[in-house]
Amino acid sequence: MPVGSINHGKTGQTDRLSEFLQYNRKSYWKRGETVMLKLMRIHATSWIIKILLGAIVVVFIFWGVGSFRSQKGQLAATVNGESITSEQYRDSYNKLVERYRRFGSNLNDDMIKMLEKQALDSLIDQSLLRQEAEKLNLRVSDAELAESIKKVDAFKSSGIFDNRLYKRVLSANRLTPEEFEIMQRESMLTEKLRSFVINGVKVSDQEAMEWYRWNNAAVSIEYALFDFDRYKDISPSEEEIKAYYESHKDSYKTEAKVKVQFLNFAFDVYKSKVQLTDEEIREYYDANPGEFKTDKTVEARHILIKTEKDSKPEVVQAKKDKALEILRMVKDQGKDFGETAKQYSEDPGSKENGGSLGAFKKDMMVKPFSDKAFSMKAGEISEPVLSDFGWHIIKVEKINEASSQSFDEAKGKIRTKLTDERAKSLAYDEAESFYDSVSEGNNMAEAAKTKKFSLSVTDFFTQKGPDKDVKNRKKFAAEAFKLSPMGVSEITDMGDGYYILQLLEKKSEQIAEFKDVEAKVKADFIKVKQDEKAGKDAGDCLAALKKGETMAAAAEKAGVKAKTAAFFKRSDSIPDIGYEKEISEASFKLSGEKKVADAAIKGKKGYYVIAFKEKKEPAPDEFEKEKDKTKEKLLQQKKFKTFDAWLSQLKDRSKIAIEADFLK
Repeated sequence: MPVGSINHGKTGQTDRLSEFLQYNRKSYWKRGETVMLKLMRIHATSWIIKILLGAIVVVFIFWGVGSFRSQKGQLAATVNGESITSEQYRDSYNKLVERYRRFGSNLNDDMIKMLEKQALDSLIDQSLLRQEAEKLNLRVSDAELAESIKKVDAFKSSGIFDNRLYKRVLSANRLTPEEFEIMQRESMLTEKLRSFVINGVKVSDQEAMEWYRWNNAAVSIEYALFDFDRYKDISPSEEEIKAYYESHKDSYKTEAKVKVQFLNFAFDVYKSKVQLTDEEIREYYDANPGEFKTDKTVEARHILIKTEKDSKPEVVQAKKDKALEILRMVKDQGKDFGETAKQYSEDPGSKENGGSLGAFKKDMMVKPFSDKAFSMKAGEISEPVLSDFGWHIIKVEKINEASSQSFDEAKGKIRTKLTDERAKSLAYDEAESFYDSVSEGNNMAEAAKTKKFSLSVTDFFTQKGPDKDVKNRKKFAAEAFKLSPMGVSEITDMGDGYYILQLLEKKSEQIAEFKDVEAKVKADFIKVKQDEKAGKDAGDCLAALKKGETMAAAAEKAGVKAKTAAFFKRSDSIPDIGYEKEISEASFKLSGEKKVADAAIKGKKGYYVIAFKEKKEPAPDEFEKEKDKTKEKLLQQKKFKTFDAWLSQLKDRSKIAIEADFLK
């Protein structure tokens, strides 16, 4: 069992919510923010405002969705008469773009077109699913919605739902409670519909056996590799290189670039303007007692002997006997616990860290394990303890008792925190005031001059972001590339301040001049010629095999070495070759009757010529051991395919109309 199976320490709340939301984000700050919301933000630590915020969250949860869905815009498509607006489409598209850029993907024109289609397709699917759920009278009640939100760990403080934390985490993810609750309600409704559709899906023992045999069959092959790099004697002329460039110009495009001007309302600048009284600091301390308490933790190691949940009693006892034998080694024979864990523990993490679990709170472990560990003294080693994962031998190394900070100890930390929060509020207020003074399409420089703000102007930059003056380059670039010429961005938190950007100029992708890419064109041309030569030699070798020559003889004649790949399964990496899907698929089509592949196969290193050596099927008793796991895995696959097929049928019988020229 991985350590994480029992020691599931809480990661950063924002990161966990980001995964939970699957990157469905929307700008949190709105231009039409009311005076009341401003006052709430400025006085966020006041106990009166805390009560108001709590009430607002309850209203959001129990009074439903309000105005979010009623937003209207230019039509993008209709689904059985239901409109999808261009604003909804832009939101969907921007979320996809943000997701790709989050993982470092650069977007070219082809990828942008793909994301545009994917964004619209996802909205169409959502409409279809919502409509079908309504036809089937499926509903998500306010109580169900509230209960699901209360269960999200990212919104819990000391295991209990915390309204303040709820709003804070949503704000950090650029969401309002209203927006998040709509998304959560729709997600729950979709899941109800999915359960309705796939409820009858079953997997028989025979299906599972056939799938297991197919998935666990193994084959061994002989092969010869015609490596691209073995062809060194290629020296193209300048005329050949130019001709190649002329016929492949689209492959040599420059990246799109933009130039922007921007203001950074830097948080640090506003800290000196914040004034805090001792009473305010004390008020925060009294209102947030949990923030200044440290729960009791235990630092321990463990040795795990695994058992399955449905193991027979005699198997469980046999595993316990093994654990007792290991216990005697460390207790009676004095063997080092960490070294013993490395040798015998069946928790993979133990092999590297000697079974160390670090420090953990009581609620971070499965109950039997936690109950025992927290009842022990430092230095003690437990008898075997049974959990859902197996038998644990626990050694407690240190106990860290619960503690709490006094006001005097905490006030410095509180002052820093409140100063940072107030500075952000002041920065936002000034950013918003400036934002409201800029008319759509007008040059931001005029407004900056009037307010005596120092405007920064970048050089042209790609989607990697500008080279200087910006801390969060990728996020800055992502905002910039969303804009149309002279368009002004939303107020965006870049980590070090609130930024407002205006796009001055954009350079689209362009075909590069030959002189600028000549070296790359030459390298590409050489690769093409290497590919041609490797493919021809591999084809000649394959022809010799088909005439009856052995792999060893045919390979030797071609000047390469014949090799054997040991047994591998369909999902395995091929020994000495690596993961090559086409080679694997071709290998499993071979047999004693058909020993040679139809064609040479192009892989990452070159062309492969393959021939059948041996095949073996899994033993029947192996399936019996894995039957339950196999059935569960196959069931999930069948459910996915069933729902996908059902959705395709739903689309076929629905009336879906995309506005003309909407996706060009």
